[in-house]
Amino acid sequence: MARRAGDWLDGPVEPLPEGSWPGEALGLPREGPGTIAGTGSRLLALMVDLVVGGLIGAFVFSLLQDPDEGLRATLGTGAFAVQLIVLQALTGQSIGLRLARLRVARLAAPNGPPGLLPAAIRTALLCLVLPALVSDADGRGLHDKAAGTAVLRV
Repeated sequence: MARRAGDWLDGPVEPLPEGSWPGEALGLPREGPGTIAGTGSRLLALMVDLVVGGLIGAFVFSLLQDPDEGLRATLGTGAFAVQLIVLQALTGQSIGLRLARLRVARLAAPNGPPGLLPAAIRTALLCLVLPALVSDADGRGLHDKAAGTAVLRV
C-alpha cells in the first residue's frame, strides 16, 4: 500500500481523487512516455540491477587472491551502487531501467538525466531498502522524494 512520505506512520494514504492520476500534481502526463512508472516494472528493473551488481561483484571477487568471504556481499552491493550512480547520473537509466523501458528524471529538469548528486542520494537511500518501500500517492518512494526525482516510462 502506498504511503505519503510526510505522514506514512499515520496510516494508509487516501486514494487519488476520481479522475486524477499518479504524477498529475507533479505536472506529468496521464498516459504515454513521461508517466510515473508502475511498481511491477520498477521491481523488474531493480531485480536486473541487483543481478548485474552481483555478477560484477562475483567477477571481481574471483580475481582476488585469498579474499575474505565477507567481502563478496560488499563487492556485490558496491558494484550495484556504482553502476546505478554512474549510469543514472549520465543517462538516467541503469541496465535494469533500460530493459524495463524506464528512466530516472529530476523533476526540476525532466528531459535530461538527474545528475551525479541526485543519483547518489537516490542510490544511497535505495541501498537502505526502507525508503524505497515507503511511497506517496504518486508512487514516488522516499529515495525519489529526497533526490527530487521520479521514475518515468520511456
